Amino acid sequence: MMMSSPISTLPLSLLLLFVVVLLLEPCAPFSTNPTSLRQQTTSSQLFLFNFPSGGGGVKAPTSTANRDSAAINAIKSALQKPRNPKCPLVECEFPALAALNKLGDGSLRSATQAEDANIAFASKLCSKVGSPFGPKVNLVISSSASRSFTDKVQKKVKGASICSVKDLASTPVGGTCIFLTPSSKADYQEAKKLADSGCPTVIVNGLFKDQKSVPESATMAYFLKPLTYNSQVAGFLVRSYPSQWTVLDAQSAVLGTFTDAEILVPRTNTPDLRASVKLVQKSADEKAIRARSMQ
Repeated sequence: MMMSSPISTLPLSLLLLFVVVLLLEPCAPFSTNPTSLRQQTTSSQLFLFNFPSGGGGVKAPTSTANRDSAAINAIKSALQKPRNPKCPLVECEFPALAALNKLGDGSLRSATQAEDANIAFASKLCSKVGSPFGPKVNLVISSSASRSFTDKVQKKVKGASICSVKDLASTPVGGTCIFLTPSSKADYQEAKKLADSGCPTVIVNGLFKDQKSVPESATMAYFLKPLTYNSQVAGFLVRSYPSQWTVLDAQSAVLGTFTDAEILVPRTNTPDLRASVKLVQKSADEKAIRARSMQ
């Protein structure tokens, strides 16, 4: 007597469903399962802009041009109406390179690429903040900047007066001052001194900051921080002034928002990332659980 298999005894509807699942399995969407996250090594893990833009007001940038436009608009808003009218000191901070793995690899080539990207942004910012008939723009470079960096700035940045921090004492400034990648205590002190005197001042991607580098009275105009989980970019912390600090997942869905008072480390202009990271981790874990329940 021939024995029937278990599959042959299933109703036709279940057999059809089983076939559909098998056909769809190779095309399954990106999984947030921690195990599969560790196994995936595609280049999308290493780049800032390989994510959907999502909906709503605050979004993760989808390109360098998109990021630069958002940052410049936020800086202009902060200069027009800083959160502390008595302190027109504005700051922006974001990864200069889309290839995030290059930011910390220590190579000279990557450092040069980051320099070039910061200079390119500064050039755009100077052209948007100043105008032939508007306020003057001064681009201030670090007192420790190399000769090659100074030469590149003078060659690529147009429409702004360029000087070094060490020359500020003997150089009259007016209008808006943009400090490009300040890196020493003297750099930050000069930026604060100018802002205290009433000069609108912008700090672009400051380096080697400590808790005293930028005062709590400053305005963080634009901030973009990729948040990683299981060695992958799982979300972002974004601030685009005057919007609140916003935590997004990798699909740009809003996970939470914070005010300056809620997120800034006391007596600084630096955000505490711990709550944002927890939101992103929780979101990724919940997606992993849902994905496993559907298997």
